[in-house]
Amino acid sequence: MATFKDILNYFRPYWAIALLSIAASSLFEIIDLVVPYATGQILNVLSTGTVDPLSERAIAIVAAWGGWELNRNTLIGVLLAVIFIVTVVRAPLQPWIGAWFHWVVPLRSRRDQAGSVMGKILSLPLEFYDENNPGRIAGRVARGLANHTWTYPEIAGQLIPKLVRVFGIFIVISLIEWRIALLFLASFVLILGFTLRKLKRLIDCEDVLDRYMENTESHTSEIVTNIKTVKAFATEATELKRQTQRLEREYKFVVYRIHRGYVYLFTWQRSVIQSCVFGVLGLTLWATLQGQISLGHFITTLTISSMAYSELEPISVIAEVFARRYASMLRFHEFMKQPIGVDAASLALSSDAVRDYQFTGKVHFSNMTFGYESDRPVLQDIDLLIEPNQTVALVGRSGSGKSTLVKLLFRYFEPNSGQILVDGQDIRSLDVTGYRRRLAIVHQEVDVFNGTLLDNLTYGNPKATFEEVESACHIARVDEFIHQLPGGYRTVVGERGVRLSGGQRQRLGIARALLMNPDVLVFDEATSSLDYESERSIQLAMRSILGTRTTLIIAHRLSTVREADKIVVLDQGRIAEVGSHEELLRHGGIYHRLHALQETGELIA
Repeated sequence: MATFKDILNYFRPYWAIALLSIAASSLFEIIDLVVPYATGQILNVLSTGTVDPLSERAIAIVAAWGGWELNRNTLIGVLLAVIFIVTVVRAPLQPWIGAWFHWVVPLRSRRDQAGSVMGKILSLPLEFYDENNPGRIAGRVARGLANHTWTYPEIAGQLIPKLVRVFGIFIVISLIEWRIALLFLASFVLILGFTLRKLKRLIDCEDVLDRYMENTESHTSEIVTNIKTVKAFATEATELKRQTQRLEREYKFVVYRIHRGYVYLFTWQRSVIQSCVFGVLGLTLWATLQGQISLGHFITTLTISSMAYSELEPISVIAEVFARRYASMLRFHEFMKQPIGVDAASLALSSDAVRDYQFTGKVHFSNMTFGYESDRPVLQDIDLLIEPNQTVALVGRSGSGKSTLVKLLFRYFEPNSGQILVDGQDIRSLDVTGYRRRLAIVHQEVDVFNGTLLDNLTYGNPKATFEEVESACHIARVDEFIHQLPGGYRTVVGERGVRLSGGQRQRLGIARALLMNPDVLVFDEATSSLDYESERSIQLAMRSILGTRTTLIIAHRLSTVREADKIVVLDQGRIAEVGSHEELLRHGGIYHRLHALQETGELIA
């Protein structure tokens, strides 16, 4: 659970600079009070020819130092000099001592935290992304970073210094007339106390609104991602209606629960503030008529109390802005507190930080059981030995656990019981980054980044030479379509590889995997969504790889696994049959039935 302390810790590396800049800004706010005080003293000199005893002693010291006679002109001259110093001389200094650091701190923090966010995104477990789509995650992160950045200058550069100024004004008034100071203090405590209590309720409303907005952004992201499906089913009007309803809900909540609450609060504030200003005016005038304070003190008290009450409105506005942003900042920290996954790899770029392995490719799933929920196993008692350079195919109905087995091999999850051994070593004892660099996988849907074809080919091995790239492309039959692309290897393939066909993306995926020179290569439904011609090209590419390394093939189309050394049939999370293509057909079991269904063109359930 995130708290206000997490928001403060966001700026922890720069606390020293922050405290110094806040102190400097607060000091400037206190120095501003010198002007109305000095103005009041000048008025006293003009009317009575005297100043306060404390001011008189200070001016006498200055006069003695300068060799001047202590008279009316000297009093006014020194007071004017003081006003000149605290206004004109300090003017070019204040932006650099205060305002500069009020932006440096949040901007540096944003740079640091944005890097931490990327590290968190790369370290979270896969199941987090199963539950949260990109729009939800991006929206939460973007609002969190932006609100931290924009809030700090307002709090550090305005709110805190203004509160210090109000406290300074209370001290000055108490030195002039303590009864007026008590009224001033009581009114401020009342106004700020009531404001904070109302803002606490409004913060809770802002949290609800933040969740509404997150849901809307999440669904917008889904629409963009699935726009082809939306258009194919002609559901544009339905999606528009749904989003309009979400936006209408947000609007009503903002206007009738949040905005109206702020208007009520500011209406109350303004009424109380104006009453207090009038009250201070009456008391100060009465004290002056009674001879308790001088005319200069009357002007000083009235001026600085008006300054204090005028600060209440900007203080309240800043508090309102902070309240509006508070929920999203907390939700950012809740995201940053998400536990990293057991599959998290090292984020260090140095090769010294990663163990360098070399395996023969012997893989043993030893008495392994796994379930995403402990009481619902997906795989049970799996005992499977794959020898080096052996080609093993996994077949079975959808949901039988084939892809889950591969996820466990890549350490995306860990078995509930049993082990996965590579060359006799439990993979949980290996450095996950070094281990994964000895594996490679070609998915059913190959992920392609918006860059050049060469960038995508060398994504897993940026140090690969161009000769190695050409060799991998020849094996994967990528070279068959390279000449069709306008820029060859330098062709930009577009977002998600939209400028490539499905078969071309699959072959790119195979070449990219081969450039890793893996000890274990996995094909996960690599041909299931392709036309016959593309499938045939992929099969030829796969055939040239078989026997060169340990290869694991997951397939629905049994035509792609005929040449496997061993075919493993999974059924309801258990190994039902093991053998070659011919052996399993002779056995007459599940594989035989699946083969017969595909031969007759029927669908597999």
